[in-house]
Amino acid sequence: MLRPLSSLRALLRRAGIPESHHGPPISRPALRSRFTTSPAANLKQLPPRPKHPPESEIEESFLKGSGPGGQKINKTSSAVQLKHIPTGLVVKSQATRSRTQNRKIARDLLALKLDAIANGDQSRTAVVGDVKRKRAASKAKKSRRKYRKLVDAGAGAGSEGEGQQVEEGREQGGEEEEGEEWEVVEETEEGEVETEAERAQDPETERVQPIEVDNTKKDK
Repeated sequence: MLRPLSSLRALLRRAGIPESHHGPPISRPALRSRFTTSPAANLKQLPPRPKHPPESEIEESFLKGSGPGGQKINKTSSAVQLKHIPTGLVVKSQATRSRTQNRKIARDLLALKLDAIANGDQSRTAVVGDVKRKRAASKAKKSRRKYRKLVDAGAGAGSEGEGQQVEEGREQGGEEEEGEEWEVVEETEEGEVETEAERAQDPETERVQPIEVDNTKKDK
């Protein structure tokens, strides 16, 4: 039976981590990256979230919301609109009924849009969109592969079923043919039925039948 300490030492030795207790402590992310098997550890490192622009560059206004959400959205000024003064970029948020939450969401949207303008393909929005597209493509590929396997399995089962049906049909057909031949033989033995082939093979049918002559004198 292995002890917990000895098993931990064995794991550290396999991972290449020194066993000395005098060195710097091992951080949790390092251990997680060495021992974890979750797919999140293999994902591409995402860029950090962009910081909000300074408040001096933002022009904020509150508007009444539109669309579904009830009177809380349609009759109160809970929607938040932000304008970035240096670029003229405008964003609006009415995701929730709370003005405080909408203010934070609007600033997050503005920061993401400014990051996309500044960094392009290296921005957080572009990288996240690329990861999502790859995940969707991988999921669709797995679905197609699974569907193809199901179709192949169904086709194999169908071909086996057809083969069994053909064999059963042949067996039934053989039984019917044997029954028909037995019936013909019985009928021929009893003299009730005589086919044309049997007549052609019968030598008695080729003999010329003698003509019977009536020698009796007719009454005068």
